[in-house]
Amino acid sequence: MSDFRGMTWKQLRALAATVETGSVSGAAKALGVTPPAITTQLKLLEIEAGAPLFDRANSSFAPTEIGAEFLAAARDIERIVQQTGERVDALRSGAIGSVVFGVVSTAKYLAPSIVASFRAAHPDIRVNLAIGNRSEIVRGLERSEYDILLMGRPPAHIEVESIPLGDHPHVLIAPANHRLVGDAEILPEDLLQERILAREQGSGTRMLMERFLERIGGGRAFDLTEMGSNETIKQSVLAGLGIAIISAHTCMTELKDGKLVALPVVGLPLVRQWFLLNRANRQLTKAAEIFRAYISENRRDFFPRIGPSDFHT
Repeated sequence: MSDFRGMTWKQLRALAATVETGSVSGAAKALGVTPPAITTQLKLLEIEAGAPLFDRANSSFAPTEIGAEFLAAARDIERIVQQTGERVDALRSGAIGSVVFGVVSTAKYLAPSIVASFRAAHPDIRVNLAIGNRSEIVRGLERSEYDILLMGRPPAHIEVESIPLGDHPHVLIAPANHRLVGDAEILPEDLLQERILAREQGSGTRMLMERFLERIGGGRAFDLTEMGSNETIKQSVLAGLGIAIISAHTCMTELKDGKLVALPVVGLPLVRQWFLLNRANRQLTKAAEIFRAYISENRRDFFPRIGPSDFHT
């Protein structure tokens, strides 16, 4: 196993700045040093690595595979330094700590009220909210970017501590004037005639939808149109551009107002669970423990049970 104890933060910063600016002179300007100083740090890091950091056939300072590993380490350290600075600032301002709260994009309709309620109860703890699709949040979890996370099914390849918070139903929504509204027996053949609006690859909602359509369609191809957010999908359904399988939590207002209808298809709603989780091998700060306990204790308020009467008109 390689020993990189001689590697320094100056060397990694020089590498990151060179890749980001595309030149030694650009890196020197960004870091406020001279180009020879950057060159020296890069040479020392290459000696430490025992291999080239850049593709010499490429004039744009593209990193080699080994260079990319050192670049990832530089960015991890930069993130840790930034988080440390935020926590120190919180302590200096009189707060007792801060929490980085990672949330899958479907939960962005729930997370703000959770954070607002917590801040009212604990004004001395700062909560930084980070939102991304499932793939992005899992990558952040792998790199320990978050203290606490809110998501669906926990990833199997990472050891986590998880707390189930409540049901997370997914429904098939259509505009109130859709031809299938009022149809008591909607068949797969009916859905094959429809344009289905779908989240991007990597989204948990997309994976759930694809498994459901595969099951009911027997492998037949549905007409899918990809969109980048739940809000875009919801507004597109309202405009009559298609139908969609989506989290009921993202459209409860429109369902209750009758602007959208959840179509009664056999097998729906798809009910999953919301989970609160954290890395099992990373000790929580006191602030993160308080935040986790607060959400767990108030989960019935934050994740109210949704019944069939909330879905259909």
